Amino acid sequence: MANGLNPRRTIDELKELRALTGDENGAQRVAFTPTWTKAREFLKKRFEGLPVEIHHDAAGNFWATLRGGSEKELLMGGHIDSVPNGGWLDGCLNTLAAVEVMRRIHAQYNGKPPVTVRVVDWADEEGARFGKSLFGSSACSGNLDMDEARGLTDKDGIKLPDALKNVGIDFEKVKDSGKELKNAAAYLELHIEQGPVLLDMNLPLGAVLGTFGVERHAITFHGQAAHSGSTPMNRRKDAFLAAARMSPEVYEIAKRSGMGVCTIGSCTTKPGIVTSVVEDCRLTLDQRHLDADKLAKMHAEAREASERFAKEGGCTVAWDRIWHIAPAPFHPELIDFCDEAVKETCGASHRLPSGPLHDAAEVCMAGVPTVMMFVQSLHGISHNKIEDTKEEHLEMSVAALDRLAEKTMAWIKSKS
Repeated sequence: MANGLNPRRTIDELKELRALTGDENGAQRVAFTPTWTKAREFLKKRFEGLPVEIHHDAAGNFWATLRGGSEKELLMGGHIDSVPNGGWLDGCLNTLAAVEVMRRIHAQYNGKPPVTVRVVDWADEEGARFGKSLFGSSACSGNLDMDEARGLTDKDGIKLPDALKNVGIDFEKVKDSGKELKNAAAYLELHIEQGPVLLDMNLPLGAVLGTFGVERHAITFHGQAAHSGSTPMNRRKDAFLAAARMSPEVYEIAKRSGMGVCTIGSCTTKPGIVTSVVEDCRLTLDQRHLDADKLAKMHAEAREASERFAKEGGCTVAWDRIWHIAPAPFHPELIDFCDEAVKETCGASHRLPSGPLHDAAEVCMAGVPTVMMFVQSLHGISHNKIEDTKEEHLEMSVAALDRLAEKTMAWIKSKS
């Protein structure tokens, strides 16, 4: 424990939250549900004894503010909501670690830090109920597509605006939350990695370079339905055969790109019966990269390959965009600070991109200097009740976040 920092307390609070909002199947902190509200009340109580101002903004994001000697603000946090049957660390580590760092800052500076320090819990990062991730942070950044969000419904047919109304949020005013970023000078987010990179390297922590951009498309190959018994192999226009050639090709495309990833996530055939050659085959393709130009090249190479395979098989092919988001590279100086903080804490660091999206991407795209820190995930697994991280690594992550916060406050002050 240094200067009042107590990483062990964060682990104890994480376990307490797990007992309060989870069951035998995992975490149940789905946004805009009673369990989520209970989790937020738990978070709010963590600030007792601190001279902070607490409020919810127009999008339902939770803010705790410790006023400092400067109006310039250091933001820290993440999200406390989870997917159904989720892990015990995804999201809530971010917020509870930020609370502990704020406690240390308050103690060291006698309640008056050099800059204003804020902890934020973004509303509905996961998008588990309505299928739209990053709701609160995208509303705050101004990037939320209001027309799309207005039409979202959950499995029970409840519309997103109605669900928000039930928790006191006026959907039509959610972008008013953007004023919260007026004085934001930096944003820090600690998160479990959710993948196996740090695990495979046997490293506790890493500095995150940014979040991948995404190109997500449906690719439909069209051939000719024909009887599977009477149609010779050389006379077939088999849409499935053309589509199947895409699978090894997207792995080669990803390999050529460097750090990019490509995934065919689903395959649907029509007429879909054993006695017919496939007439239509629909694939979903997800492509991700941190570099916008390389992401565009991956997309172009996949299109070219699909057209080539379709032509070779006597088929046609059509593409429909499902979703696109630009890469969000984090701030170079903050990445350096993060790397230094990790090395000072555990002796070694690694710089890696984030494949999953995070609220940090929205804050970054709003123009706020941003960086994330990852802590190793056991098994490389998340969004699952077996999600876990060694307790010594969790303690290191809180300590490293604290070092990063101190470096960042000095950086903000030097630029004032």
